[in-house]
Order: sequence, then C-alpha cells, then structure tokens
Amino acid sequence: MAICVDVALHGVDFPVQPLADYAQTVLTAQGIEKAELSILLCDDEFIQALNARYRNQDAATDILSFSMNEGEAVLQGDHVMGDVVISLQTAERHAADERHSMERELGILLIHGILHLLGYDHERVEDARVMEGRERELLSILESKLGLPN
Repeated sequence: MAICVDVALHGVDFPVQPLADYAQTVLTAQGIEKAELSILLCDDEFIQALNARYRNQDAATDILSFSMNEGEAVLQGDHVMGDVVISLQTAERHAADERHSMERELGILLIHGILHLLGYDHERVEDARVMEGRERELLSILESKLGLPN
C-alpha cells in the first residue's frame, strides 16, 4: 500500500487533483510512505455545522481535522490518518485578505491539517513555534516541488 488520498466535494466545485498532489508531497516530506487520508472541500454552512457539533463553536472556520490515530501511531505504521475538512468559502476570503492565490491558501491549510493529524498542536506557545516552523518548511517544499503559486 502506498499513500492513498481521497478528495471529495460537498456543496462546492473545485479541481481536486492539486490537493491530492499537495497531500502526497507533504506526507512524503514527513517520511510517511503508507497512509490513507481523506480531504473534504465544503462550504461555510457545512463546516459550521461540524464545528458546532464537534467543537461547540457555532461559526464557520477554515479547516477541521478529524484524526483516526494521531502522531506516533501514524508514524509507526497505523496508516489510516483521518479527515481534513476545508471550507472553500473561508479559504477564498483568507486568500483575498492575504493577497495570494487560492492554491497557496489551500496548500497552507492542508499542511496545517495534516500536521494536526500527525500530532502537532499549537495550543501551547512552544508547540506553536515548532508547528509553525514545520509549516514554513513544508510550504517551501510545495513551492519548489509543485510550483505552488503565490
């Protein structure tokens, strides 16, 4: 088994292949050779319902990660990672605010979600520094290997 990335759409339309390529590249850069990852692109209404149900926050958000097994379990061979859910509407607003491409925003969000599935966290200041550093490194890899646009 290799890396298997499934990208689905709910209430939105967007090319899915770039996201699968981003995920493959990020997982490979993390040293993962075997994994199953699901990515769902959705609208604000759908992600708001998930956020309310699972995080008790009744608001749309950009990304949610639902882990099957975090951190060491994945790195030690438990290949089912979980799900990354991204709101395209929120991502579009962030991309416009940051004045970069939608592809770049999705790359940034996907990196963030995958790192959460691998056990990275940003609740404590020190952990946030480590996670942010790894996010920058992985974004640089996406830029160089896949030509991620700015």
